[in-house]
Amino acid sequence: MPRTLTADLRAHVGESVTVFGWVHTLRLQRRMQFVLVRDHTGTVQVTHPRGGEGDPIEAAFESLTAESAVKITGRVVDAPQVKLGGLEIVPERVEIVALAEAGLPIDEHSGPDHRLDWRFLDLRRPAAQLVMAVQTTVEQAMREVAAEEGFTELHTPKLMGTASESGAEVFEVGYFDRTAYLAQSPQFYKQMAIAGGIDRVFEIGPVFRAEPSFTSRHATEFTGVDVEIAWIEDVEEVMAFEERMLHRVLTRVAERHGEAIREHFGVQVTAPALPFPRITMADALARLRATGWDAEGGRDDLDPEGERRLAALVAEEYGHAFVYVTDYPAAVRPFYHHRRAGDPGVTASFDLLWKGVEITTGAQREHRYEVLCTQAREKGMELAPLAQYLDCFRYGTPTHGGFGLGLGRVLMLLLGLPSLREATFLFRGPHRLTP
Repeated sequence: MPRTLTADLRAHVGESVTVFGWVHTLRLQRRMQFVLVRDHTGTVQVTHPRGGEGDPIEAAFESLTAESAVKITGRVVDAPQVKLGGLEIVPERVEIVALAEAGLPIDEHSGPDHRLDWRFLDLRRPAAQLVMAVQTTVEQAMREVAAEEGFTELHTPKLMGTASESGAEVFEVGYFDRTAYLAQSPQFYKQMAIAGGIDRVFEIGPVFRAEPSFTSRHATEFTGVDVEIAWIEDVEEVMAFEERMLHRVLTRVAERHGEAIREHFGVQVTAPALPFPRITMADALARLRATGWDAEGGRDDLDPEGERRLAALVAEEYGHAFVYVTDYPAAVRPFYHHRRAGDPGVTASFDLLWKGVEITTGAQREHRYEVLCTQAREKGMELAPLAQYLDCFRYGTPTHGGFGLGLGRVLMLLLGLPSLREATFLFRGPHRLTP
């Protein structure tokens, strides 16, 4: 008999169906046996009156353990007294696909690190599966907008012959008779595509950062969403595209998962108003310092506390959870960021904060070869390791700009999760390379 998902049982009342799933709980009473069976769409109660000696269903249920994999064939009955969907299955046949060992290694009291050790069991939780379902919708919505607006999706190399940007915070790997590096970002390759005449570039792929960070929002491997747009007049075009993309993302998530997210996470998902508020870095610093805040070391940049405070100020003034912080000083931005014509100490760049957490860094890029070389030297960088990258700007490269967004951070904030670990299928950090 073909499989019927628990979410579809209402359409089969009075019929015999087969459900595949895991034993969620067992209540084996003196007269009745109740087994809750869970699949990825929900849970159903299976109710069996004991038949006495020789009853194969009774014997099968007595042998079951929590999280055993089973196939249950039975008649779907309308049962208003059952809190779980008002339905139950009266079993006709029970197949034990795989019996789980008694005594599960994790339970609802297990800490996050222990749960990660047994991630395949942890993923069986409906809330954990919802995270992955939401991630799928988020990526689909991003690709939907990119396709509508003429983007080409690329897959850039993750093995590099030279360390990207400054060479800091990169993983070295053995590569035959030499050393290779895991890509910190597809930034250079996106710009190579722009120089190659692909006007709009889009990628969702892995990013590697050798940062010894132990915060709730850092990982050594994460999924990045990267965009690059050619022939722009100003960085505002890049910011406007990201707004449209995120608006579509949150609209789709609310449509498909809004009720489930409220049930499991207590979060109301709503699409944000457009446009997002903008504030220059100079203005942001002035406002924050007026509240008594100052960055560590007096730098003209935002630390996590500054981001949280700024988000609170914006929420109070604009009633908005998003804010673009623009016009970062050149001193705190990479050499390839375009500098404002009237103020070379300021870059045409931005960070996007959501709920007080940075989720995006972007900018207009410098497209002129001579200027790029000058700005790299100003940062104390040697030009030789950058030769292949710089070559892309020697033969006529258009104005362009783009951004990189952390998918895990978006999921973490969207669902109100306490850590990036819970927004990632298999987390990687300084002390975690398993499972």
